[in-house]
Amino acid sequence: MARRALKIVSWTSMALASSGFYLYSNKYLDPNDFGAVRIGRAVATTAVISYDYLTSLRSVPYGSEEYVQLKSKVHRRSAERLRELCCANRGTFIKVGQHLGALDYLLPEEYTSTLKVLHSHAPQSSMQEIQQIQDLFQSFEDTPLGAASLAQVHKAVLYDGRTVAVKVQHPKVQAQSSKDILLMEVLVGAVKQLFPEFEFMWLVDEAKKNLPLELDFLNEGRNAEKVAEMLKRFGFLKVPRIYWELSTRRVLLMEFVEGGQVNDKVYMEKNQIDVNEISRQLGKMYSEMIFVNGFVHCDPHPGNVLVRKCPGTGKVEIILLDHGLYQILTDEFRLDYCHLWQALIKADMKGVKKYSQRLGAGELYPLFACMLTARSWDSVNKGIGQAPVTANEDVEIRNNAATYLPEISQLLNRVPRQMLLILKTNDLLRSIETSLSTRASASSFLNMSRCCTRALAAHKREQTCSLLKKTQISLGESLSLWQINLHELFLRMRGSWLGNWVFALLYWLSPTPH
Repeated sequence: MARRALKIVSWTSMALASSGFYLYSNKYLDPNDFGAVRIGRAVATTAVISYDYLTSLRSVPYGSEEYVQLKSKVHRRSAERLRELCCANRGTFIKVGQHLGALDYLLPEEYTSTLKVLHSHAPQSSMQEIQQIQDLFQSFEDTPLGAASLAQVHKAVLYDGRTVAVKVQHPKVQAQSSKDILLMEVLVGAVKQLFPEFEFMWLVDEAKKNLPLELDFLNEGRNAEKVAEMLKRFGFLKVPRIYWELSTRRVLLMEFVEGGQVNDKVYMEKNQIDVNEISRQLGKMYSEMIFVNGFVHCDPHPGNVLVRKCPGTGKVEIILLDHGLYQILTDEFRLDYCHLWQALIKADMKGVKKYSQRLGAGELYPLFACMLTARSWDSVNKGIGQAPVTANEDVEIRNNAATYLPEISQLLNRVPRQMLLILKTNDLLRSIETSLSTRASASSFLNMSRCCTRALAAHKREQTCSLLKKTQISLGESLSLWQINLHELFLRMRGSWLGNWVFALLYWLSPTPH
């Protein structure tokens, strides 16, 4: 018996030693790719973060200044641990971390600022892992132009001389994604048992729904062509052409287009690109997608939105990249959302309450309005178009994200799933506007008003067969659009040198009251 046990131990030791030597000597095998390592790391990180929250705040009076300061430190430590987990496990974990990092006005600042770096520090696959596709090209640059959570992009030249961008999926992401999502589902459920007030299952549900679509690059190619056709009236928009003959579910070939990131003010100044014009065009483009078409590009972080002056014509273009993640809005949701934004712009509080509740906010509609606009409740009541965001108001909103985190997580779990990606998209666009110093400009609200007016009028026309009714609706639409254009002209005149001179002259000529 003892001899048999010794034999088993000897063989086991030899197997372990051989495996260890193989792993050590084989530089292409990464221990991080083993399920046990990934699961163990995720479980350990979740346990440490949960223990930190349970014990660190226990002895401090709730709501005191010391409590607030200590909670901020716990948030920061936890966010850093979460970032390290995402970087180590890669793939799906980085994708989810990027989603959290984009929710600037919905999560505590400690989390969003810490996780935001995942957009620009995604790991790269080695050339050995993607070498099977290199023979298809006359030349292929080894260093990627950019690496993301699910793929990386290389510059290459085809044998017919065309310069292309080649998007290559990271080799192990497909196999790991379903297991990673299941693991996240279990861990989020466990955390909910410890902290019942935090509802983050919506995040897992979104990943479960969207990740298979993002991993299908043929779907991404179709999205790119659809949005290019849908927004073809915008001459400033450039969507790179897809080359289908060499594209597959894991490799996507596109026209190669260069430009600077949309938040790079230095690049724009150097190339004489007007930041205000870029901000207006970006607002037009997204208002059209959300309110009119209901087909929304939901990942507009700066790496996916480039700007350039078109070679030859000198015309300024916005280049829209990465078309894997789109949200399709139902007509009911889209029209309620149009009504809600019209109410917010006009400070119609009855309309704000009505349409917020129709979109699932319930009694939390004031919080929902603040989340949607990233404005204080006081500003919402006065009208979000009446005054720009102040630095103090921005700080107040970010602090409230930490204060009302349980209510925010409850609300995110309650609203229609279509709203989740819209909120993420809103925050990413606001981040770009903040970088360009064009946040909450009057022109952005005017563009939204135009699109809402057009969308609601088109819906009304579809609902009637009467030619007279359709004519009345069209006349009403034209009148509303004319009023918006007149208001925009007034604002532009007031902001110009000539306009200021005219207004000063009119004031001087007006009779002085006695």
